[in-house]
Amino acid sequence: METWRVIATALLGVAGVVGTLIVLAKVRERTGNGGQVALSGAMCCSALGVLGVLTLTVLPAAVTWVLVGLLAITVTVALAAS
Repeated sequence: METWRVIATALLGVAGVVGTLIVLAKVRERTGNGGQVALSGAMCCSALGVLGVLTLTVLPAAVTWVLVGLLAITVTVALAAS
């Protein structure tokens, strides 16, 4: 396995976990419903898992790094806004 794939997946995972925590906090703040929080967490983790597998297996380098960059920017903006 290529080293860049592992590095990109690790960066995607770190940004994804932070992003998931932000989503969970926002949902809890807005709804106050534990079921909605759990559903949002499951959807975020599923999407992150699929992206991780695609990053490790089939996506080309340019697409992978664009996804990592976009997720990192999104998480940074979400953290700055909250």
